This record gives sequence, C-alpha cells and structure tokens, in this order.
Amino acid sequence: MVKEMTGTENDFFRGAALQIFSSLDINTALKRCMKYLSGYLPVAGLMLGYREPELELFRIVASIMPPHYKKVNNIVPLPGEMDILFKTLDERNHGVTINNDPEKSDILCREAISMSWSGGQTSVLHMALDFGTERVGHLALFAEGKHRYKGIHAHLLSLLNDLFAVAISKILQHQEIIRLRDMLAEDNLNLRRRLKMSVDTIIGADLGLKDVMKTITQVAQLNSPVLLLGETGTGKEVLANALHYGSHRGDNPFVKVNCGAIPETLIDSELFGHEKGSFTNAMSRKLGYFEQAHTGTIFLDEIGELPPPVQVRLLRVLQHHEIQRVGGTQMIPVDVRLISATHRNLENMVQTGLFRKDLWFRLNVIPIMIPPLRERLQDIPALVRYFIEQKSNQLNILKPPVLAPGTIERLMSYHWPGNIRELENVVERTLIQGMLHGNEQVLRLPVINSNNNVEMGTSATLTLDQVNINHIQSVLTQKSGKVEGTDGAAAILGVNPGTLRARMKKLGIPYGRKSTIRQG
Repeated sequence: MVKEMTGTENDFFRGAALQIFSSLDINTALKRCMKYLSGYLPVAGLMLGYREPELELFRIVASIMPPHYKKVNNIVPLPGEMDILFKTLDERNHGVTINNDPEKSDILCREAISMSWSGGQTSVLHMALDFGTERVGHLALFAEGKHRYKGIHAHLLSLLNDLFAVAISKILQHQEIIRLRDMLAEDNLNLRRRLKMSVDTIIGADLGLKDVMKTITQVAQLNSPVLLLGETGTGKEVLANALHYGSHRGDNPFVKVNCGAIPETLIDSELFGHEKGSFTNAMSRKLGYFEQAHTGTIFLDEIGELPPPVQVRLLRVLQHHEIQRVGGTQMIPVDVRLISATHRNLENMVQTGLFRKDLWFRLNVIPIMIPPLRERLQDIPALVRYFIEQKSNQLNILKPPVLAPGTIERLMSYHWPGNIRELENVVERTLIQGMLHGNEQVLRLPVINSNNNVEMGTSATLTLDQVNINHIQSVLTQKSGKVEGTDGAAAILGVNPGTLRARMKKLGIPYGRKSTIRQG
C-alpha cells in the first residue's frame, strides 16, 4: 500500500477509498469517485480498462463521460501495428503521465481522446495500474482545455494506484464468477431439458408401463409422498425422475440417495447434516440431503435398508417438515417432497419388527407397483433398440449393429430375473464381444437354454474381465505366447507391449517364466 503519506494525503486516500468501494456496481462507484476527485483536480470524464493481448483489443470496463460527448465503445480493436505499439508503450509507461496537449501526445493518448472527444482541446491524466509486478489495467482522467493538469494532480492520483488496481482486479474476478455462474445455470437448464425429454420418452409408457405412467401423471403435481415398489432393475429411478420433473418442483433441486450405500455410522450426518465439532473430523457445518433438497424433491432409494433409529428421525421429518442437524439444537424447517423406493416387502418387514409401522403408513400414501420385465415383454423390442443405440455411443461404435433374425423372439422367451438392468447388461456385453472379435455389424444376442438361463459364450455370467482374459489368451495361443514384434500379440491387439503385460498382470494371465507358453 501507499507509504509515508502526509495527513492531508492520508485523508484524500481514505476519502477516495470510501467512494471506490462504496458499491458493487462499478459505474456507480466510479461516478461517486469522480465526483470526489473533482474537489481536488479537474476532471470531466473518466475511463477504466485493460488490454487483452491475445485478442488484440482494449476492453473498457467502465467509462463516465458528459452527456453531450459521444458514447464510448467498450471494445476497442488494436489490429497489427497498433497492438505492437500499445505493447511497447505499455511496457515502458509506469505511474502517472500528463498529456496536456493532444497534438503533442503519443498515439495512444490521441486514440483515447478520439474515442469520446470528437474535437476541441483536452488534457489527459493517465495512470498505468500495477498490482505487484503485474499490469492489470489503465485509468485515464479527462479535462476540457489544454494544460489543465499539474504535477500535484499527478501526485494525488498516484496515491490511488493500489486502490484502482485492486478495484479492477475485483471487477474482473466478479465478471468471471458471473460468467461461470451463467454457464452453470445454462448447463443446468440444458440438463433439465434433457431429463424432461427423457421423461417424455420413457420406453413402455404407452405399452407395458401405460397404467403406471397414468398414475404418475395424476400424482406428479401433488406434494404427498410416493412409494415406488418393484423388483430390482425395473427402473424405479427413471420413474422417480418422471415424478419430479413432471411436477411444479421440476426446476428446483432433485436429490437422490441410495440408503443401502451409506454406512450406518454416517447416515444421520448425510441425511440431516451436522454442526461443526459435533464429532471427530466435523471441521465445519454440513448441510444434509434434506436441506439440499429444500423446495424440491428427495428420492430415497432402498428405503427398506434404513436402520430403526434413522426411521424415527425420518418419521419426524414427514410429520413436522423439519430436521435437526447432528450436534445441533435448532429445528430447521424443510419443504421437501419425498419419493421412496424399495424392492423389499415393507409390510412383511413391519410384521417382523424390521420396519416401523407408523413410518410405513406415512410412506405408503401413494404406492405405485412397477411391473417386472417378464410382465411387459411387449416393451423388449423398444428397449433393445434403445440400449443398442445408447451403448454404441458410449463404446464409440459409429454404426450401431443390426439385430440377427430371431433375436427378439429368443429374448421375449426369457424370464429376465434381473429385469431391465439385466437386459441392458446383456446388450452391453454382446456389443463388447462383437468389438473384441471384430464382428460389429450384426448383433447376435444370447440364446436361451433349456434351464431358461442366458448363455453368453461359454458362461451365463461372463464378466468384462473374463471376456478380456479369453480374448488375450486366444491371441497369445495363436502367436505361441509371443508378445512383442510386428507379429506379436501386442501388435495384433493394437497396444504397446508394456501395456499388454500390465493388463495381463492385472488380469492374472501368466507371462514370462511363469507361463508355459514361450513369449517374445
């Protein structure tokens, strides 16, 4: 900061600081500052800006000119030689310079004057704004007439260098925050649009899920709790999306929680939040999922996994619409619509004492039973087409394969104990097998054996790792275990030999002396 100021200079500095930082709106702050400065030196106009060398332009952050002067363009191009000249003068000029005669001033000063002063005599007081060792911008004061500025004026303005440098730095930071906030808002809007679009095109909405979607449409606008019931893999989360985004809360938060995935020791803190110091490592206050979902919807999946003590606290939220953070004493009101889901039979759990009866009554206001895939076989063709397109995009398959004849009929004859999730996995595994074996044009989905099991190659439960193991071992066998060289396994697989050996080690495929096959 400025050092060794006299009492008068200190008063001047403090007064200017109060005006510069008097408002978050830069134009308002500069108007107040210019009015203050006019009591110490001549000033009819003021301009604050910075150079963007990578774009070859000068950007004016704010300018204040008399009403009868022409309006300043906020972006001033600095093409070619002008930008080079600006750079040279910018590196040379430091502190405050006085230009009392436009005809004798440098080209940059004349350009600055011409932006607003179309004619007449003008004096300019220019200050290069440095923040530490970095040039952050420029400040120019204008006064009508020649020889208006003196050394004392330059000295007074120099006292404010740090203030204006900090101000323009804060302005640029604030503008960047606004830009990122707007980008985030736009991204969220686009995400909501995509989610709503997916809700409007739920596969089976006009077939196997017709009755379910009719109920969801009817209850979406209500605030009552909804309980989604059905086997694992039937698409409960997709329908929860439909309930939220089809409601008046659709533009508000939607928080999804898998109750079975949270350790019992953390679930209170995750759902209801905690206060600073409420337990070891609670270094700061944390908002729980219910507070995060305020004014929106919370989706509690696998709600049957909640331990009894948490069930009690959840019941209070439903009864009184308020939560209490762990370690806190204050009751915090929350406006949240609850959607819960489970594949378990909560009524049986109530009878065995594993689930509270009063909580079950609260959750079971609007129960919606989602049929398993075996009861909506008519949806399988559309689901298969959807998964082929989706997984092809994810696997960078440019042209999705066509289905081999008879595939849909075989799939519709299967029981599908894993429901839609199992069908999705079958499609993905088959696509990966096609990629590994160079057959991506025709998709031959698995056949169904006499025991009503899906046959994937040699195993009904073939994992991606096992697919990789089988394929790598097959290539190694063809090449007598040779890894390196133009005719080695690494070249055939299109990977670096070191990468292949690392993959083999991870998958447990022996190589080198550990292998019975000679390797290169």
